[in-house]
Amino acid sequence: MANELIVNVTLGETRIARLENGVVAELYIERARDVGIVSNIYKGKVVRVLPGMQAAFVDIGQDRTAFLHVSDTLPPAEFEEDEAEADDLAEEPASGDEEEEKEQSDEEKEAPLRSGWLRRRRRGGREVQIQDLIRDGQELLVQATKEPIGTKGARLTSYISLPGRYLVYTPTMKQVGVSRRIADDRKRARLREIVQKHRPPGAGFIVRTAAERAGQRELVSDIEYLLRLGREIETKGARRKAPSLIHAELDVVLRVVRDLFTEDIDRLVIDAKPEYTRIQEFADTFMPQLKERIELYTDDEPIFDHFSIEVEINRALGQKVWLKSGGYIIVEQTEALTAIDVNTGKFVGKRNVEETILKTNLEAVREIVYQLRLRNIGGIIILDFIDMERHEHRNKVYNALKEALKHDRARTNISKISELGLVEMTRKRTREDIRRLLGVPCPYCEGKGFLKSQTTLCYEIFREITREALRSKAAQLTVMVNPTVANTLFDEERTALEQLEQQVKKRIQVQAMPDFHLEQFELIETTKA
Repeated sequence: MANELIVNVTLGETRIARLENGVVAELYIERARDVGIVSNIYKGKVVRVLPGMQAAFVDIGQDRTAFLHVSDTLPPAEFEEDEAEADDLAEEPASGDEEEEKEQSDEEKEAPLRSGWLRRRRRGGREVQIQDLIRDGQELLVQATKEPIGTKGARLTSYISLPGRYLVYTPTMKQVGVSRRIADDRKRARLREIVQKHRPPGAGFIVRTAAERAGQRELVSDIEYLLRLGREIETKGARRKAPSLIHAELDVVLRVVRDLFTEDIDRLVIDAKPEYTRIQEFADTFMPQLKERIELYTDDEPIFDHFSIEVEINRALGQKVWLKSGGYIIVEQTEALTAIDVNTGKFVGKRNVEETILKTNLEAVREIVYQLRLRNIGGIIILDFIDMERHEHRNKVYNALKEALKHDRARTNISKISELGLVEMTRKRTREDIRRLLGVPCPYCEGKGFLKSQTTLCYEIFREITREALRSKAAQLTVMVNPTVANTLFDEERTALEQLEQQVKKRIQVQAMPDFHLEQFELIETTKA
């Protein structure tokens, strides 16, 4: 089946689904009032340097101060390494796009991490610290690499990168890298030679996967465009005062077209004429060979309904996800981590227990990776597979997980399956997951995900009545509760309530309050009716 990009544009909201073989693999949502900031470039002002954390808080004009770690901070001239050393540094493009993280060059993967320069010593023998690099009140040019998530502010870097259609311009680095996804050595050499020949001395570039079939004209055009953009940003950065936005990344439609609309996408379908025209114009400039694959959807049925995407979105918001065999997975998301539990459910198998467990775990692997991409779950993730006694079965599930994650553009790290059937993994997180984006914590349970039972509440009420009876001289106490709790007091706990009346020597009246929260109750002194 076809690989497609489906774009739904409505008033105030744009949704884009990437379909792989007819199945929703990724979902991008952007609302006009909540536009993301990843890849935006700001002139920020350092609010506070934190030596203990080797980081700084930077004001970039957002509601919350952003976070800049020492490893993402450019060294000033006195700490700058020579050009030979600079060529050994690793560079992670700051576009915030998972595609770019996969497209790091061989040099970038094999070189030490960018923070390696921190280990190089000053002449005095002391390691370079955050307080050596920046100071409170300093103004500097930074780029957002992660959206504000939950209570955390945006993540920043001083290593600016500007993505184009075929190249990523890295003005703060000096090397030329080629995406590892371009496997052909001759193609890699050709692309590197073209960029080396036409780049200014000292200008760094990364050749993107989309450039595999690009000719010299397209690459030179991209170089010129990115260099011109870099000069404009430099000029604006020198003129404007902090905090201010210097350069805004493309909106979600053009960003997805630039980064995801590649040769492996059979067509792009969009349901809005103005955006269709804008994409056509963008394609004229950057990808004329793909222009004929852009289609305008004109049917009356909503486009996401037509492609069965709406159903998958609702499924992605659920906690329980059923597998075709009858098993299921439970996705539990917390502030600190995400836990995914695998269960056999209604699946009983045909041969023996071990085969049933193996089949369920292998099926769960595919669904887990699919849900990670669809929900955009990031951070620390714990996978709780069903316990497998055989070592070869654990290896089979682990290898299946590694293979499935190869199709995920977000960077992941996974550990071997433990004796308990657990896998610890991390997945790069650059924006809010779909649950946070489309939902809010339940105001009824206040985000706990559970409520106290009626019986538990009844005994809480009994304890409160006992405390109040010691202080009160009134002949009667009235307890106001949710109707569900009132029914429990009148029914299952009626005997206990009558015994409590005898114990405290007061009449206890129960009053049902329809507008009360299940866990809410009030106790007041009253006189006998």
